[in-house]
Amino acid sequence: QVQLVESGGGSVQAGGSLRLSCAASGYTYSSKYIGWFRQAPGKPREGVAAIVTGGASTYYADSVKGRFTISQDNAKNTVYLQMNSLKPEDTAMYYCALNIRGGTWYIPSNYDYWGQGTQVAVSS
Repeated sequence: QVQLVESGGGSVQAGGSLRLSCAASGYTYSSKYIGWFRQAPGKPREGVAAIVTGGASTYYADSVKGRFTISQDNAKNTVYLQMNSLKPEDTAMYYCALNIRGGTWYIPSNYDYWGQGTQVAVSS
């Protein structure tokens, strides 16, 4: 069974930075990619970034391009989301998820396993 555990969330002021971590365990070898999603109260879950297993390709939502960077440490089986120049609109619960079946990276229903989430709050 795959387990995903996020960490690194917190409260920062606008313009600040945070680095989220997603530690994966269990049978992850069949994964296509790992994605980061976020969900603010009253809003649908949205794709933020994804990385193809092995790190060959990355994908970003337009709203975070140039500010967020997704990376992978294969030795640690961990995916990171470096978030710079944070804005109040980045405030949300952030989740990592693992995709086995393929498909469009930013569609939540394409993912098979989810972490419990880590809260990010950005104040103005």
